Amino acid sequence: MSHTAHIPSHRKPRQRASKSALRAGVAGGVLSTIAVAGAAGPAQAEPVTQTIEMPTITAGLSTAVAASAQATQQVALDLETQAHEDAAAESAAKKAKKAKAEAVRKAEAEKKAEAAAKARAEAEAEERAERASRTAERTTLSAPSSSSSGNSASTSAPSSASSAPSSSSNATGSAAAIVAFAKAQVGDAYVSGGTGPNAWDCSGLVQAAYRTVGIDLPRVSQSQSTAGTQVSLDNLQPGDILYWGGAGSAYHVAIYVGDGQFVGAQNSSTGTVQRSMDYDRPSGAVRVL
Repeated sequence: MSHTAHIPSHRKPRQRASKSALRAGVAGGVLSTIAVAGAAGPAQAEPVTQTIEMPTITAGLSTAVAASAQATQQVALDLETQAHEDAAAESAAKKAKKAKAEAVRKAEAEKKAEAAAKARAEAEAEERAERASRTAERTTLSAPSSSSSGNSASTSAPSSASSAPSSSSNATGSAAAIVAFAKAQVGDAYVSGGTGPNAWDCSGLVQAAYRTVGIDLPRVSQSQSTAGTQVSLDNLQPGDILYWGGAGSAYHVAIYVGDGQFVGAQNSSTGTVQRSMDYDRPSGAVRVL
């Protein structure tokens, strides 16, 4: 392009004279209209001599607000009171339910206790009847076969007795009473520390048997194993005390009842039993009578 070429100008073109004249005419017309309106009005405006008082609504609004607040407070109090009443009713219902359950539980416990006591009483009555029956049977078996003093069999009995000193039928006097008492307890329970009348430990039974004839033995097996004269197991007599363990350190005792048998409170599994000495061979024996 030639340096002499025409470059268009970016300047805003000047407004045309006609538009300027039009705008000036409009402005003049407006001003004229205002002037005419002022001339046509009254020459002098009357001053305002009276004011209109607007009604006051402050008092009514305050009363309404207060009434609404009071109503809201009353509703809140009513709701709070109802909540307390509901909570009290629920608590009372829970307490009543708990009291009823406790009463039922106590009634059932008392019923069970009464049933257990009744069963225990019946068992004890049966046990006493059975024991009395056994005692009566033993008494009948140990009675002399003949009361005639002239019978030859009766006269020969002493020699027979002397040939078998370990027989239970030869136990007389205090020994017979001790043996009878021990046998009458067969079937009783074993309880550690038991001293009767329905449960025993080994030394408690021996002590009780000797007490029936007025002999007061020591309470424990260790002392009972040295309470009399030591005797051989081949020379036993009914009523002798058998012991297991060492003399003075015995851990178990029983009563020899003749015929190679003993009665003792063995343990919690067997209770009080009558067994052969072969069942559990004792360590030694003492004679107190």
